[in-house]
Amino acid sequence: MAIKSAILLAFTTSVILVLVTGIDAGGIAIYWGQNSDEGTLAETCATGNYDFVNLAFLPTFGNGQTPMINLAGHCDPYSNGCTNLSSDIKSCQAQGIKVILSLGGGAGSYFLASSDDARQVAAYLWNNFLGGQSASRPFGDAILDGIDFDIEGGTNQHWDDLAKYLSGYSQQGKKVYLTAAPQCPFPDAWVGGALKTGLFDYVWVQFYNNPQCQCTDGDVTNLEQAWKQWTNDVPATKIFLGLPASPEAAGSGFIPISDLTSQVLPAIKGSAKYGGVMLWSKYYDDQTGYSSAIKNDV
Repeated sequence: MAIKSAILLAFTTSVILVLVTGIDAGGIAIYWGQNSDEGTLAETCATGNYDFVNLAFLPTFGNGQTPMINLAGHCDPYSNGCTNLSSDIKSCQAQGIKVILSLGGGAGSYFLASSDDARQVAAYLWNNFLGGQSASRPFGDAILDGIDFDIEGGTNQHWDDLAKYLSGYSQQGKKVYLTAAPQCPFPDAWVGGALKTGLFDYVWVQFYNNPQCQCTDGDVTNLEQAWKQWTNDVPATKIFLGLPASPEAAGSGFIPISDLTSQVLPAIKGSAKYGGVMLWSKYYDDQTGYSSAIKNDV
């Protein structure tokens, strides 16, 4: 009887450990596409470091403009040269990695003129990148997992409409994941309204280039306060800590690996909404090995 009890206790303890580890375990999201020296998309996914890859960017859309992707030196969309990415995208997805198209970026020509404009942009995204059909799909027949809102310009109007229209397409089969990359000052000036819809699955908050809410010289107070506000007030499935992968990747907000693992992550991982870490970007991550160094702590 004592032996059985000991075995049962050991089994129960291991189950509890698995459950607790599962709750804390986060993923890493990466932005890829803005530097031709960061390796291919297939190579990016093959590292085994990332759970999400945001293809950056679709910087031209809305207000009647012909939408156009920009993946820097990786491929030429004007000659239909990005369809070659189709096999890379499928390779990533076969490894369980979600591949998402990021809208906007820091430099682009985009805004939504009306709710109807948002509806038209959603239809374009569905037919050209998601589960719909079009004769001119920029990534060929690969079906992306969702759309990321990295809105840092234009206006703050109708992003909620775009989220609603895109979310509606989830009813036509494959789920359309919605993600966003707001700045850490709360609420975000651009997509704060859209986030209130509760339609977003993953929100990777940029805890950089904003000294009032980032970690500075090992002091996590401001970051922790902002993190609590984001996790308490934003109805999203998971919130991610968005960071630059090297000091050169942003104007401010880089957190040394030792500070991240010893101070920052322990301060935020207790949240039920903790999802992991987002890094900008694959190119800078290659320079520092940041994701490899933090992977087991995230």
